[in-house]
Amino acid sequence: MDRKLKKLPIGIHTLSEIIEENYLYVDKTKYVFNLISEGKTYFLSRPRRFGKSLLITTLEEIFKGNKDLFKGLWIHDSDWKWEKFPVIRMDFSKQNATQPDDLIAHITKHLNLQAAHYGISLSTGKYYEQFEQLIRELSAQGKVVILIDEYDKPIIDHLTNIPLAKQMRDILKGFYTVMKGMDAHLKFVLLTGVSKFSKAGVFSELNHLDDITMNPNYSGMLGITQHELECDFAQYIELICEDRKWNTKDFMHQMQEWYNGYCFSDECTRVYNPFSVLLFFRNKRFSNYWFESGTPTFLIDIMKSKNYSISEIPTTVEAMSFSTYELENLDIIPLLFQTGYLTLKTYHPDTMLFTLDYPNLEVKKSFLSYILKAYSRQISPVASVYLLIAALRSQDFDKFFQIMKSFFKEIPYDLHLDYEKYYQTIFYTIFQLMGLEILTEFKLSDARIDVVVKDSAIFILEFKFNQTKEVALQQIKEKKYFEPWLNKGKDIYLAGVNFQDKNIEGWVVEKV
Repeated sequence: MDRKLKKLPIGIHTLSEIIEENYLYVDKTKYVFNLISEGKTYFLSRPRRFGKSLLITTLEEIFKGNKDLFKGLWIHDSDWKWEKFPVIRMDFSKQNATQPDDLIAHITKHLNLQAAHYGISLSTGKYYEQFEQLIRELSAQGKVVILIDEYDKPIIDHLTNIPLAKQMRDILKGFYTVMKGMDAHLKFVLLTGVSKFSKAGVFSELNHLDDITMNPNYSGMLGITQHELECDFAQYIELICEDRKWNTKDFMHQMQEWYNGYCFSDECTRVYNPFSVLLFFRNKRFSNYWFESGTPTFLIDIMKSKNYSISEIPTTVEAMSFSTYELENLDIIPLLFQTGYLTLKTYHPDTMLFTLDYPNLEVKKSFLSYILKAYSRQISPVASVYLLIAALRSQDFDKFFQIMKSFFKEIPYDLHLDYEKYYQTIFYTIFQLMGLEILTEFKLSDARIDVVVKDSAIFILEFKFNQTKEVALQQIKEKKYFEPWLNKGKDIYLAGVNFQDKNIEGWVVEKV
């Protein structure tokens, strides 16, 4: 095979640099052509590092009429007219405003830089007045294109400080409101970001935008489809399978497990995380690349404040849950979806319900490990998990529960979950990381089992708080929690566990 591989565009979001420096580019220009041909004003949400910035720079080059840059790509030979339009591009991903004045300064600075590029001198008025002036004066050169990347980052950065987030939102609202009043001067508008903030928020003034976040026609516009992986990365796939002596079919299965699985519409086109795919081919090993590039601290804080247990994942929500978000009443599940930690698994058209779950192995294992670390304050919780697997499978229950106690040594001072939810979250997370099937609050006709774990054997656990381990075990026996798993060809173990003083006080295990 030809070993001269195209370079991998890791961390490069500028189309001109990718094309001119011979980096690998997955051709998405047919999607882009449809986008700019069929409508005028759009909003698109995708997780971080999913290609939003590259899409913005692609649109910028198209509207600047740089046809030669697209030689060999689908749009080059299309019937697009390649007219030139003035472009205003704002990138909020590069701002780190900690106070409202910082955000206003960022907006003002970048408006003036873009005005200077076109030979325009802005007045010293308010930032939104400058934006309106820039659009109006640019429109003398042709209708204006506005491209705004990560429109909501100044809000997202402060979701754990709602009063400050509201201040940031109000500044952005004043800025974005300008576009609606200047519609006659505009050729095309695209805002990208993570979430839609409703009511008194940004989207109360941007209700004219077409939200294509869950539009099946654009579900493959960002991310890498299976076909694109097999075609555009064919040389990389062949090389790594040859070097590692991997079977191509098995390799593809591993890639799908680790990095595929993202779905953004009811007519699902599953896509790979592009950031993880690029880093995998560079490093030639499976790892948690996307997750490690930015930890979800604010999401964990919100989960704690909302008393939310991850044992509720996978979960089912209404389709309308994804339409808008309120800062004052954030719903954690749609937020986990928009930020990429959950994805659509199934859609039920009769009820208009979506089932959401982790997209792939990278996200599931990383997210669970991060939660376990945040809740238990263990420095390296995954190492203990492997010890737990060995203890459970050898039926060394004393060792198993002694290790478990280390996860409960110190309940964090900022814990908002009630103790029962806290214990359940820890147990659920540990068993999930062990790769075991776990059922929490499993319902029988007249009772509810705290935890059922399925492995080579069945383990049924009942928790008590400030009572005794014997009381917990007796409840399992009296209510015959084990009956659904009798005659299944597996050993069944019953475990009564008592918590006292914020930790496991005692346990007793019997075999059925």
